[in-house]
Amino acid sequence: MTPSAAPSITNPYTLSSARGQDDTGIVTAVRRLAPLMASGRTRLVVAFIATIVSSIAGLLAPVIIGRAVDISIRNRDLSGVLRSAGLLLLAYLAGLVATYVQTLQMGKVGRYVLFNLRNALFTKLQQLPVAFFNQNKAGDLISRINNDTDKLNQFFSQALVQLAGNVFLMIGAAIFLVSLHVRLGVAALLPALVVLLLTRATGGWVKRRNRASLQALGALSGEIQESTSNFRVILAFNRVDYFKQQFDAANTQNYQAAIRAGLASNSFIPVYGLAFNLAQLVVLAYGFVLIGGGQATVGLLIGFLLYVNSFYFPLRQMAVIWSSLQLAMASLDRISEVLALEPNMPQLPPDASTPSSDAVLAFERVQFHYPGGTDVLREATFTLERGKTYALVGPTGGGKTTTASLMARLYDPTGGRVLLDGRDIRTYTPADRARRIGFILQEPFLFTGTLLDNLVYGHEELLAMSRDEVAARLTERNLLSLLSRFEQGLDTKVTATGEGVSLGQKQIVAFVRAVLRDPEILVLDEATANIDTVTEQLLEQILRELPASTTKVVIAHRLNTIENADEIFFINGGEITRAGSMANALDLLLHGKRDS
Repeated sequence: MTPSAAPSITNPYTLSSARGQDDTGIVTAVRRLAPLMASGRTRLVVAFIATIVSSIAGLLAPVIIGRAVDISIRNRDLSGVLRSAGLLLLAYLAGLVATYVQTLQMGKVGRYVLFNLRNALFTKLQQLPVAFFNQNKAGDLISRINNDTDKLNQFFSQALVQLAGNVFLMIGAAIFLVSLHVRLGVAALLPALVVLLLTRATGGWVKRRNRASLQALGALSGEIQESTSNFRVILAFNRVDYFKQQFDAANTQNYQAAIRAGLASNSFIPVYGLAFNLAQLVVLAYGFVLIGGGQATVGLLIGFLLYVNSFYFPLRQMAVIWSSLQLAMASLDRISEVLALEPNMPQLPPDASTPSSDAVLAFERVQFHYPGGTDVLREATFTLERGKTYALVGPTGGGKTTTASLMARLYDPTGGRVLLDGRDIRTYTPADRARRIGFILQEPFLFTGTLLDNLVYGHEELLAMSRDEVAARLTERNLLSLLSRFEQGLDTKVTATGEGVSLGQKQIVAFVRAVLRDPEILVLDEATANIDTVTEQLLEQILRELPASTTKVVIAHRLNTIENADEIFFINGGEITRAGSMANALDLLLHGKRDS
């Protein structure tokens, strides 16, 4: 049975600016946000109980004041007034404590959600293939992890319970308004009904404006990341003006998107205020008519006005909370877009019928193209035998590095199979594959830490060793001398940006890191391109001392680095050709350059 090739490359991982879900209702919002709050359910329950207590305390105040006016003040009952004042004080104190508990609990829930979301996003990014990072800017991904998650945190910690509390308070106030006087209550609620229908109708528009603002912020972050990462090149070519123009364009787009989002989000605040003023006018006018007809009392009217305020004040706050909700939902769309991605380079189950093979690695009719591009490889078939050295030559852009990347399964073929020790390479776990295949990249990368940290990275056996034991292992393998040019030896501080470490030194570290793994296949992609002649000779000596079973694949433009290869492959135009002798390889290389 031959497993079919993964269709990974034909399904790009480009994160779109799609509209996402336009259902902006509170029920939908709660349903989508609920899974994020599952772990903090106890704190949420406490916070919502505190919210109910605070709302009840606020709803009791108008009743107490209205009764005090109609009974105690009318009858000049000072003790009754004092009792009412005491009850008001107790209600306000209960509301104060409840509000404090609510704020404390939701602050912790928000931080917990933020922590979990960022962990989930970063874990997901680690599961995605190289193709994903080729198709998306690092700055936009950083913006999703930092800015978008923070917008959700702000909603959870500040607006969510306030939203629930305002809804509860509004419902309670509406019930009191209608129960005190049905016609007056309905008249007081009519302006709110108009505003709520308007808000519902325009919620999708507000959310889209906020989503566009977040996307523009992500693009700005991407522009900043690109400029700072390549600042040396910018200065070397004196192109500060060009990158300034690029930044100005991204910054202007972000500014305009933020303005549009701000206008959309805040456009309802004056409308809500107008609804409150209209409700007060309606209650006062209608209330005076009812009082004149003996159908209402002054205390009832005062309590009614207080309940109108209790209804419309949270409604005005809802205008701000609603925009926060739409921003949170837009952020959740962008976060969910990443979390919904599935790795398209799955580990396949081993095929028991696969025959054993003497070849350590083989390409069977391999085809490959990048998304939207032409074929880099077409029907490529060849084998690599154990212990031999192979050279890959060809013009720039001919497909040498792509072929090496397929060997290490940084990509999956769009057709055919890559076999490692007779098995489809997709049946190996990432850890097993990385242990068998060492890959020294053309542009080596160092992690922030010490030189020792970089050497033992991902090597379980070395990670369990002490510093002295690692040094002894390096001495045993004649590798410690290579590191002598680092002033503080294994304790030398290095950063991801490579400050204070030359490109040649980076390649030395990458070389030593790969050799220490004793891989079955060692792929060197221009591994000596930035190393002086003396160091290159030391590296070649170490290569010769590798186990006899180690297969070496060398990609190089300098012919002296491949003259001792057992076999040379010429790669160009989607084809891999056995070059035979060095002279024939040179002829093919020159011919390929003329063709290209």
